[in-house]
Amino acid sequence: MSAKPVETKLAAARTKLILDKPFLGALVLRLPMEAADPQWCRTTAIDARKFYYNEEFIDALTLDETQFMLAHEALHCALSHFARRQHRLKHLWDLACDYAINPLLVDDGLTPPPGSLMMDLFHGMTAEEIYPMLEDNPDKETLDTHAYDQDNDKGSGSGKTEKDLPPRDQETPPPSRGEQSDGNPGQPDEQQQAGASAPPPLSPDERETLNIQWQQRMAGAAQQAMQVGKLGGSLARMIDHLLQPQLPWRMLLARYLSNSARDDYSYMRPSRREGDYILPSLRSHQIDLVVALDTSGSVKDREFAEFVAEINALKGQLRARVTLLACDAALAEGAPWVFEPWEEFRLPDAFKGGGGTSFTPVFDWVEQQAMHPQSLIYFTDAEGEFPEQEPAYPVLWLIKGKNPVPWGQRIQLN
Repeated sequence: MSAKPVETKLAAARTKLILDKPFLGALVLRLPMEAADPQWCRTTAIDARKFYYNEEFIDALTLDETQFMLAHEALHCALSHFARRQHRLKHLWDLACDYAINPLLVDDGLTPPPGSLMMDLFHGMTAEEIYPMLEDNPDKETLDTHAYDQDNDKGSGSGKTEKDLPPRDQETPPPSRGEQSDGNPGQPDEQQQAGASAPPPLSPDERETLNIQWQQRMAGAAQQAMQVGKLGGSLARMIDHLLQPQLPWRMLLARYLSNSARDDYSYMRPSRREGDYILPSLRSHQIDLVVALDTSGSVKDREFAEFVAEINALKGQLRARVTLLACDAALAEGAPWVFEPWEEFRLPDAFKGGGGTSFTPVFDWVEQQAMHPQSLIYFTDAEGEFPEQEPAYPVLWLIKGKNPVPWGQRIQLN
């Protein structure tokens, strides 16, 4: 028995992805494809286990658009969107996930179908970064159905799934899905009855297991694609970011500073009254920290305040003397601000600088002062000019965003 035209199109699109986009193709291969009941799956759907599709929707797509939908659903799984929602409202989280995925696929040369969510403002951002920027608009919906989760909203109009929404008959509609849902409920046609029913949401155990599986699959797919030289650009940066250890930045910062400030042993000769033997003894000392703030980046005042509060809490425990510098293209007026261990570490009332972004003035200032701090902590989005030479003292970059740093220890802020 020959395959249906829709099945042939899906197989061809998957094969083309494997050949042209091996990273995405390897992910798509992990998803069994199953025709779904049009009553709940109006386009395509994902539950982190299978790729579900509406036959009429796929039939109306071009081969390039079919590739996009396959890759779109596979990325939902690889990025563990089914496990990252936490307390967030489902409807807004679903929108944020699509806004995060679609630009990655377009940058990689794929063609989105009509109705795909896209906004330049969100380019290069994660779903967590996009989510707080969205308004709760129940009329805005994703093109696909995210069937791995259930609604956590109680009557505010958000968290709707595709089956809860009215038919698409307004702006930028996707290709036709047919009119089966308008048929007589008492006499459904065979095409309506065919296809898989809606899967249940993932249980907590399933979510955790699938999260680990998809992380492993993503890492393996990325390695294979890099070996053949077919992984780069936005997808490569996103994968590198996600595969970094995802420990809370506060924990990493505390660990880093504690290592810098730990008490050490001293072999200084004791007084004669203590005897003639020289034994190691613990000696505590004050440490000097330089903290630099990038005042030209995308870091918000609230995030500055959280960072400063964390430094202030750690400073007292570590007996640290903190020198604060603020910089965009030049050091801010009034810098530096120095805080002794017993003083509260706080932000000045205002910063004034020269615009632009360069990290060099901070390091030049430290060199001019002949300082050798135990550590320099730079709070930034890493979009700017770096010094060519790495300094002799340790540098810790707290980064908001995905930009790399040429040297020093990098900690992901968001």
